Amino acid sequence: MILTLGKRRNLQQISNKRRVFTILAVDHRDPLIDMLTARDGNRPTPQMVCDEKLRLVRALAEHASAVLLDPIYSVEPAITDGVLPGSVGLLVAREKSGYTTRADAISRTTELLPDWTAATIKRIGGNAVKMLLYYHPDAPNAATQEAVVRQVASECREADIPFLLEPICYPLQPGQKKTDPDFVAQRPALVLEAARRLVPLGVDVLKAEFPTDAAETDTGKMAAYCQQLTESINVPWVLLSAGVDFHTFQRQLEIACDAGASGFTIGRSIWQEAVSLRESAERDHFLYSVAISRLRILADIATYRATSWTAR
Repeated sequence: MILTLGKRRNLQQISNKRRVFTILAVDHRDPLIDMLTARDGNRPTPQMVCDEKLRLVRALAEHASAVLLDPIYSVEPAITDGVLPGSVGLLVAREKSGYTTRADAISRTTELLPDWTAATIKRIGGNAVKMLLYYHPDAPNAATQEAVVRQVASECREADIPFLLEPICYPLQPGQKKTDPDFVAQRPALVLEAARRLVPLGVDVLKAEFPTDAAETDTGKMAAYCQQLTESINVPWVLLSAGVDFHTFQRQLEIACDAGASGFTIGRSIWQEAVSLRESAERDHFLYSVAISRLRILADIATYRATSWTAR
């Protein structure tokens, strides 16, 4: 991969001094709304969603190399209220939350936020564009999803800003869950094939799922798949948490970094328990004690075991 000067500078801004990514993810929309609804018994107002996001950023941002935010609830207030430190990098989500789908749920199509192009994200001070993409190589809309990747990659080239792609695999069989044994067996091949097909379309950093299921116990198998992921692409990749519990993610991160990953993006795995607490003081206590400790542990693992993005 040949980087332009602008992309290189922005990658420096979202990584730490060892050129490793330790990114806090707070771009959740529908999942966070569901969590707040379960906690309070009522659907939260947009202001309530915003307030919870700012609470997370206020507590944790200074311990990350960058923060991933969404344009709907968090980018503007995080900047205007001074909650996001100026020394911390900013990534902004490009996609709408969720996806449009056919009734049989085998075709999940990504929609983009119309007013938040790569140029807009760069203009407000963003250092990178992130896009989540549900992708299955055998889905009827695989070519359509690939076209969305090309579109955003083109935007990012014109704006001279890095493009982070987050492909998420899913079952094609109606009613099948990602934890079903048949899909668990398919998962590594799907994660690897998505990387092989999508990265050459113009991706600067791959935001990857762990190749095996969270219940996998064979460390050798886990490491081998992560090594295959590293060898199958010519750009850096970071591990996403996908909402697994903290200890599972810590183990996955150690394996991924030893196999060539360049860091992580972490969201619910460090802060989800805080959101479930009813009292504001309880949520703050959890964030400023447990969540910060978790983020520091992961940052240390990545800093000393990950491969710098410059080496990739």
